[in-house]
Amino acid sequence: MNFSKLILGLYTALFVGVTLWAGSFFVQVHRDYTALKAQETANERRLSEAENRLQAQEKYLDQLRHDPALVERIIRQKLGYARTQEFVFRFEEEKK
Repeated sequence: MNFSKLILGLYTALFVGVTLWAGSFFVQVHRDYTALKAQETANERRLSEAENRLQAQEKYLDQLRHDPALVERIIRQKLGYARTQEFVFRFEEEKK
């Protein structure tokens, strides 16, 4: 009788141990899954923002390729170029 109680106790302890180990394993897996889902959401948001920037840059590049008036305006603004018979006045910023 004592031997069967001992074996039953060992099986019960083994079952409880395996159950606790499996429970802790699944809790850790769930934490990892939650962290990965949050990271996936953040990455999808960053990807969407990057795709929007790329689309805007491609549109700007297409305008530069096909709109000579835009190219001329940018050259005038950024490089300070002027046509013949035009004058460009540059004023120094007053230092504070």
